[in-house]
Amino acid sequence: MQNSMTMNQLEEARGLPVYDSAGDKIGKVEDIFYDEQTNQPEWIGIGTGFFSTKRVLVPVQGASLTADGYSVPYEKDHVKDSPDIDGDEISQETEAELYTYYGLEYSEARSDTGLPEGGRRTGVADREASVTRSEEELSVGKREVDAGGARLRKRVETEPVETDVELKRETARVTREPVNETVDDAEIGEEQVDVSLRAEEAVVQKQTVAKERVGLEKDVQTERKTVSDEVRKERVEVEGEGLVDEDRKR
Repeated sequence: MQNSMTMNQLEEARGLPVYDSAGDKIGKVEDIFYDEQTNQPEWIGIGTGFFSTKRVLVPVQGASLTADGYSVPYEKDHVKDSPDIDGDEISQETEAELYTYYGLEYSEARSDTGLPEGGRRTGVADREASVTRSEEELSVGKREVDAGGARLRKRVETEPVETDVELKRETARVTREPVNETVDDAEIGEEQVDVSLRAEEAVVQKQTVAKERVGLEKDVQTERKTVSDEVRKERVEVEGEGLVDEDRKR
């Protein structure tokens, strides 16, 4: 919060803590005082829990924005003992006293209003005369949902199978050999000789053999998807004569 501080920045500072030059907390930003002619912020009103009803002011000049709040280049006790003011306005004499107390240069140049330029009476900003502009921001989260499924199912089907096999079969074959000899005890008559023949036949058996293992595994794929929606934002329009929009001047 240097000289380039805007009024909007100061208005948004309300409620933030204020620290002294040693880092000790003085209080919180309660009021912002502006110059009535230039409408520029000049003084920060600090609300504390131990200053009773006394209004404590520190100049905007030299204040800076920190990560925790605002810092002023003065010690807490020095701020505590600053000159009192009455009501919601700073008189010319009180402002001159404040400038002297904080070691700031006080201009005696005359303004159109007849008051010293830079030391003119300032009024506290009416909190009812300010609005806070808000807007929606798109926040995209993620949640898991069902995206289908996969299933393994076995079914049985029948198909014809053919295979060749060699089978052995015994056959009878007639052999003859000449015999020319005398047989003394042979009798001539009928005689029968039987020979058993054997053969192989195909015997069909079935056995179950594992051929393949089929499984399901899950993989994760990432895709980029554009999410579209509408967000609302507030706009502040300023109407009236003699108004100065400091932000638009920059």
